Amino acid sequence: MSDSWTISSVRDALAAKKLSARELATDFFTRIDAQNPTLNAYLTLSPERAYAQADKIDALIAANKPLPPLAGVPVAIKDVLSTRGIRTTCGSKILDNHFPAYDATAVERLESAGAVLLGKTNCDEFAMGSSNENSAYGPVKSPVAPDRVPGGSSGGSAAVVAAGLAVASLGTDTGGSIRQPGALCGIPAMMGSYGRVSRYGLIAFASSLDRIGPFATNVKDVATILQTIAGRDPRDSTSTTAPVPDYATEAAKPVKSLRIGIPMDYFAEGMHSGVRQKVEAGIALLKSLGCELVDIRMPHTDYAIAAYYIIATAEASSNLARYDGVRYGLRADDPTLLGMYRKTRGAGFGPEVKRRIVLGTYVLSAGYYDAYYLKGQKVRALIAQDFRDAFTKVDAIVTPTSPIPAFKLGEKTNDPLQMYLADIYTVTGSLAGVPGISVPCGKTPGENLPVGLQIFGPAFGEARVLQLAHAFEQAGGASL
Repeated sequence: MSDSWTISSVRDALAAKKLSARELATDFFTRIDAQNPTLNAYLTLSPERAYAQADKIDALIAANKPLPPLAGVPVAIKDVLSTRGIRTTCGSKILDNHFPAYDATAVERLESAGAVLLGKTNCDEFAMGSSNENSAYGPVKSPVAPDRVPGGSSGGSAAVVAAGLAVASLGTDTGGSIRQPGALCGIPAMMGSYGRVSRYGLIAFASSLDRIGPFATNVKDVATILQTIAGRDPRDSTSTTAPVPDYATEAAKPVKSLRIGIPMDYFAEGMHSGVRQKVEAGIALLKSLGCELVDIRMPHTDYAIAAYYIIATAEASSNLARYDGVRYGLRADDPTLLGMYRKTRGAGFGPEVKRRIVLGTYVLSAGYYDAYYLKGQKVRALIAQDFRDAFTKVDAIVTPTSPIPAFKLGEKTNDPLQMYLADIYTVTGSLAGVPGISVPCGKTPGENLPVGLQIFGPAFGEARVLQLAHAFEQAGGASL
């Protein structure tokens, strides 16, 4: 049986009756049993639900009925997305025994398209982190180099696809949590525009930043998954009514004469020399495909990390106030209400979540709101304007995804600021609300660690982003 399934190869194999959907699911669970004890990428498996869905697909095949677009495709879901009757922890002890009563819209749409849900993937607690070391259930190890991090916060979702333990997966991106682990694990990973995918059923970290998006082994599969989960949802007032293009068809269009913006502000000091070398080679490859390179300035880039960590922590402080031990989740015993709150949150939240709640509460507090939160929002508006100005001159913007390749487990856990700076190239697009993808761009000399090339497009310009990413992939970008 193949070790490198894609959406189309699964569909072709099922249609030709070379195997059944149940057999394919069984094979994936066998692989997970063998590899997950080392990787720690899955937190919860859902075999009953997977086999029930596989049997539905097999029944369609037996009856010679048309197959849905994701028929039998084994997928994994980040553990911050609600799944009916399947444990959903957000990587936190405070939700250790949480079983949602409903599915997130994105999960619903995958299953409606025929996907087989294998289980829930490990992540940084409440999606707060860049290495997947903040999970209450232990770190995920990179399938590329077991002594390294897979990136975060969607490290488990990236690792299961890179390791062949799912054909595709869903993650979430607040400041880089899809694109950065995609880059560090060497697979394509995409964040659509804010509002492109419904957030209904996503357990919130920062509501104005959180987005859901796909990981896969190739850009065409990323496009197919994004098309499946995108579109208006009346249960999420922030989801757009903009029509969803046929992303897979759009991705196949030629890229000759497209104008590519290269922001010099993203190529400053601090970038790993091997990352710089490969990204510059990637830009040269796009030029060889007929793209026109345009130097651009994005002058407010230097302020992005500061603005992001003010806005995101403020929203986290507000969103996580609901975990008080009263309605659901962990509840610590104490005769007083205040004591119960303190003990519940003290035992339930890990150190990084506590750090961000304290920061967020501070920047929202009386006397500091204007100095921090309001100023952060003003800077966010300036960064968004940088992108709008750039897209009057260019069709897309190309940057590194991460300034460094995967670092060693434990290397940055005692230095939160260094960990935050790993997001320097991804948070800008998050603040601006634009779509972005990371595509594999070779490996660093010597260490042989994956490098990611990041492509940004204008708001709701996912088709253009996928078009460039697909052309780059087809031209051999991953082997640079």
